[in-house]
Amino acid sequence: MKQSKLELYVGLFVLLGLAAVVYLTVKLGAGHMLSGDTYVMEARFSNAGGLNTGSSVLVAGVPVGRVEGIRVDPADYSAMVTLRVQSGLKLPTDTMASIKTTGLIGDKYVALAPGADETYLKAGSRITMTESSVDLESLIGKMAFGSVEKGKESPPPAP
Repeated sequence: MKQSKLELYVGLFVLLGLAAVVYLTVKLGAGHMLSGDTYVMEARFSNAGGLNTGSSVLVAGVPVGRVEGIRVDPADYSAMVTLRVQSGLKLPTDTMASIKTTGLIGDKYVALAPGADETYLKAGSRITMTESSVDLESLIGKMAFGSVEKGKESPPPAP
């Protein structure tokens, strides 16, 4: 009798543990682990290469939100990035949004650098000062092939 009760308790404990893991996986995957209410804002980038839905939004290295969506604006073919940030975070209107990389070839994230303006962005506002993603492949191409200056060829060798 004692053995079967022990097995029942162990089974219930394992089921509760699995339920907790599933719950946290779903919450983290959807980005709902942000504390409290959130609000949405947009930022326009000329290049959002490597940024994905669900990427982090950081202020001073602290996670404050997630990228909720990325779409192309048909008017000028720029990338419109929808950000969901914590509602307790008051961002000045001169905040700058940059797409950064964790490490040399890591994941992309949006870094927000608050300005000094005394008015704040409201829900649904657009961040106007942005810095697009650095395209590592084009930088390597420029270094390899674009650094040769034309018109400064060495003179032919003397006979």
